Amino acid sequence: MKKETVIKFDKVTKTYKLFKNDKKRLLSVFLKKMKCKTKKAVNNVSFEIKRGEAVAIFGKNGAGKSTILKIITGVCFPTEGKVDINGRVSALLELTSGFDPEFTGRENIYLKGQLLGIKNKEIKELESTIIDFAELEEYIDQPVRTYSSGMKARLGFSINVNIRPEIFIVDEALSVGDEEFKNKCIKKVNEIISNENVTLLFVTHATAVAKEFCKRGLLMKEGRLIFDGDIDEAIEKYESTYKKK
Repeated sequence: MKKETVIKFDKVTKTYKLFKNDKKRLLSVFLKKMKCKTKKAVNNVSFEIKRGEAVAIFGKNGAGKSTILKIITGVCFPTEGKVDINGRVSALLELTSGFDPEFTGRENIYLKGQLLGIKNKEIKELESTIIDFAELEEYIDQPVRTYSSGMKARLGFSINVNIRPEIFIVDEALSVGDEEFKNKCIKKVNEIISNENVTLLFVTHATAVAKEFCKRGLLMKEGRLIFDGDIDEAIEKYESTYKKK
């Protein structure tokens, strides 16, 4: 049976306006003709990803990878083109985004869940699992402003991996907690992506790790998609494109 498309980019461009300073940026809200430079972070990109696919995204810093992820997660929107997302997205990127520092850890579970479009009834069902995984114990009912950065990251990670994601985005740079907790996180990620109905996007520079998890690779360069195909060919193209001279 043909699997449905869960992510579709159709001639997507994202253009950022670059101002010399914050004053000019503010004035541009009122003066539409304010001069500025522009940067196409993503330039006329098209691709489709089917449910259950595992896809690596390659490219050096500034190639457009992060902008693509921000569009998929709804953090920003395309300047041109059309994007269709069909499924619940969980991104292990900015783990603590969306937290209110004055709310307790428990209250932030509900806040973050609501931001992800999850109903309170389902959050209630997942609450104990999230708390147990985060290993925050009595701190769960303390304001998040009292948490260390590691504690906040653990709570954010636990929420994202336990909400039953349908589209799962992983950044290889993710680092959460001590060695024991990191191993626990890796085990959980492997458990999620072993589900054939979960779509994986893996943003990485580590070609060996990408090959272990993914069968397809996208290669970005200067905002353009320059290759989309078999993971081995994608790795070869990536290494030849960015190989140091």
